[in-house]
Amino acid sequence: MTKRDQHVVPHDGRWAVKGAGAERATVVVDTQKEAIDRAREIASNQGTELFVHGRDGRIRERDSHGNDPWPPKG
Repeated sequence: MTKRDQHVVPHDGRWAVKGAGAERATVVVDTQKEAIDRAREIASNQGTELFVHGRDGRIRERDSHGNDPWPPKG
């Protein structure tokens, strides 16, 4: 299984969880909250990023589940 960032996106009046670059959705559910919960679980297990898109398709939130350095560089 390839590690891909997870995206929560609108899908025909419902919400889908899609891996980055994937054509097909991993799962399609009725509520955005349910999609976020499923995507967060996948991203956490894979150590990847979670991107939550709004109804307009624009990214409105992101959450990192990867190997974040501490303290941050910069």
